[in-house]
Amino acid sequence: MRIGIDARELGGRATGVGRFLRGLLREWSNSSIAGAHEFVLYAPGPLAIPLDSRQFRIREVAGTAGTWWEQMRLPDAVARDGLDVLFAPAYTAPLRVKVPIVAAIYDLSYVAHPEWFRLREGIRRRWLTQKTAEKARAVVTLPAFSRGEIINHLSVPEERVHAIAPGIDRPAARTSPYGELRVLYVGSIFNRRHVPDLIRAISMVRRARPDLSLDIVGDDRTFPRENLDLAIANQRLEGHVRWHRYVTDDHLRELYGHARAFAFLSEYEGLGMTPLEALAAGVPPVVYDTAVARESYADAALYVPIGDGAGLVRALERALFDGPTRAAILAAAPATLAKYDWARAARETLTVIENAARSG
Repeated sequence: MRIGIDARELGGRATGVGRFLRGLLREWSNSSIAGAHEFVLYAPGPLAIPLDSRQFRIREVAGTAGTWWEQMRLPDAVARDGLDVLFAPAYTAPLRVKVPIVAAIYDLSYVAHPEWFRLREGIRRRWLTQKTAEKARAVVTLPAFSRGEIINHLSVPEERVHAIAPGIDRPAARTSPYGELRVLYVGSIFNRRHVPDLIRAISMVRRARPDLSLDIVGDDRTFPRENLDLAIANQRLEGHVRWHRYVTDDHLRELYGHARAFAFLSEYEGLGMTPLEALAAGVPPVVYDTAVARESYADAALYVPIGDGAGLVRALERALFDGPTRAAILAAAPATLAKYDWARAARETLTVIENAARSG
């Protein structure tokens, strides 16, 4: 079977979708489950990922990664390669292709909360995602909240929507069970993740512990625009809050290794992977109390009601300094992390792709 993959998210600075696809490809290349297939990866430029060129062929399709490239450039390349199926891992797919499509849709924030997106961006995302879901033979998503969102908002039949938990990249083992007195946030910065609230809470905790600091990792994609530099300055935290717009995988592992607590204050996610990475690194996470968070982290997190500033300060203090609380969270981590396994995710995703190709 010849499987095409829209691999543009692997070019440049890979974030959530790119890391998800990289995890699948790593498993498919290192195990026998995908040995009978040939993969064709499409991208506008070179891909910095080691793959066996006999099984994984990279096709550079000229253009700039975006909607025009996806809808106008990619279909012609797909048509020339005689694919059996196309896997589109980044929410949308080229609508002109003739082969069966499997699309990955992780959340519907732009449908559930259009106010978080610029008008044109929101319209484009909603229309293309709807058309992709209608055309796709199968949709891969995250358990179980996002599956319900896709079925309800996009009217996709239940049997075509497959909830598959991704794997978690495991950071190196900690040398200290506590880490330094640092809080860490990792993720693109959106308004729904309330990073300014975290900055204010850090300022409050520092009144008793002035040696506390915060690392923020992620590019600012907020709308309406938030000024994090101003938020840091208003709390007089220059030098105590380090904002890393992007870091390498090695640097990210180092930051997890130094952190003593993790914070991810999102009110809407398909899953929220970085608190799980923190758990895998032995770092207790503090999260906003949502249905997705409860489903994802179970007993391995501290939960704060959305917008409860005083509650956030108390939760951070417990995650940083309360030994029994930290021990209880980390004791619950193995059961939570057992749900997120790359080998299982790769196997289940490939099964969906194979079945879609055969149905074609």
